[in-house]
Amino acid sequence: MLRIAASAVLILSGLLLFFIVFRKKLGWAWLSLFGTHLLLAAIGIYIVNFSGILTDIYVPLNPATIGAVTVLGLPGVLMLLGLKITLF
Repeated sequence: MLRIAASAVLILSGLLLFFIVFRKKLGWAWLSLFGTHLLLAAIGIYIVNFSGILTDIYVPLNPATIGAVTVLGLPGVLMLLGLKITLF
């Protein structure tokens, strides 16, 4: 029963998202912009990890860190570095 409810919510939310995207005439431009931000976030974290500037700090490339940098931009990389230094 739980699986059916979860599937129904997934299908309904997907249909609503599809409706909103094409009703507001957003098109696919937002997807390319999001993809660009995602790629730049991964590259930013990769550069910090393998540049050799901070040798004892490694920020893992996972969906949480890439998502944070995608939303926050380059200050997100600095936030992750600050969290890594202070917490670990």
